Amino acid sequence: MNSERLNVVSSRIIFVLSLIALLTVISGYTQPRHPAPTDDGAGAHVFQIAIVLVVPALLVFLFTVDRKQPSRIALRLAVSGVALAAAFTALYLLEHVYFR
Repeated sequence: MNSERLNVVSSRIIFVLSLIALLTVISGYTQPRHPAPTDDGAGAHVFQIAIVLVVPALLVFLFTVDRKQPSRIALRLAVSGVALAAAFTALYLLEHVYFR
């Protein structure tokens, strides 16, 4: 697999994992409120695994990137970054506002 193809695949993986993290957090808003949860539940574990898997995909992306096209790099990272930022923002609001 050539470097460009590997870069495209890794950027798509980052995006999909970011969306999984975001959708997992959004699904937490549909759960009933519990006064004191004893376990984080499957959704929390899916979120954690998605975030952990973003790291190696991001490393592959950065090592295979074509530095001659900075706008393409920025666009691919920005879209995934917005999804990740939204996931962490939604998670913060879920834990500190919704479940309070």
